[in-house]
Amino acid sequence: MRSSITTACGISFAAESSASTPRGCSSPTRASIASRKIISACRALEQRLHIAYLGPSGTFSEMAVAKHFGHSVDGVPLPSIDEVFREAETGATQFAVVPVENSTEGAVGRTLDLLLQTPLQICAEVVLRVHQNLMAKRDSLAGVARVYSHAQSHAQCHQWLAANLPQTERVQVASNAEAARLAAQEPTACAVGPAIAAERYGLNLLAENIEDAPNNLTRFLVLGGLETSPTGKDLTSLVMSAPNRPGAVHALIAPFAKYGVSMSRIESRPARLGRWEYMFYIDVEGHQRDRRVADALAELKGLAPFLKVLGSYPAAVL
Repeated sequence: MRSSITTACGISFAAESSASTPRGCSSPTRASIASRKIISACRALEQRLHIAYLGPSGTFSEMAVAKHFGHSVDGVPLPSIDEVFREAETGATQFAVVPVENSTEGAVGRTLDLLLQTPLQICAEVVLRVHQNLMAKRDSLAGVARVYSHAQSHAQCHQWLAANLPQTERVQVASNAEAARLAAQEPTACAVGPAIAAERYGLNLLAENIEDAPNNLTRFLVLGGLETSPTGKDLTSLVMSAPNRPGAVHALIAPFAKYGVSMSRIESRPARLGRWEYMFYIDVEGHQRDRRVADALAELKGLAPFLKVLGSYPAAVL
């Protein structure tokens, strides 16, 4: 059964999504930005949305929530991806926002595993340009003895740190916000993370945009009970298993070629059901209600031992 959220202003969530700029554009139009802010404000007049995300506050996940929903929502930071899923599954929040892949470090395995089990659907995606910064209480790099960072942030800035702080101790912590909190308490420490973390913990930015890859992007998924309508620029995500025999995967993706459906991503993940068994996570262009996608999925259902459509949603605005 389709569900939708309509604000007191008469604007639905699907209408907001359909205003998205096509993938590949460098920024949303002024109209689409204004539309998101209006919708967010209208929701606040009716009922504030609660959005679960991987915390603590001051992280890229919080930035993804703000980018998609605006600021008239209540973010609920949680300590693990499992708890983010659980919060939305139990109805404690209307939506959950979770990281699923980074352009340099690859997929987030735990998110993929939980997508296999959850009753939630993918309602939207958020693609965030990730800029890493070096921050500290001090005003210069002189005398810095320790760098706190999340493991992924450290990996994304490995070359810069090796060139500029080669002798400094590296300490990996649970989140970028935790790194900033610790740096705020130690006069000889600094942290790597987003500018929002520096603002939250009163730190100075000693160096900006220190990531090694200039086009460093992280993709987030918005999960909930909402089925979005086709917009003309959509993606559909699914997960399937393949029989353990030669040519099995090729046979399973053949329906997409047959019906002219383009695959934008395929990712394998151990199924944990048997030796060398895998699940395949696939994104295709188009909505599951589009004729070509619907025909391909119908044929795939008769071929795949297991198939789950995770959701159809508008392609993200970068």
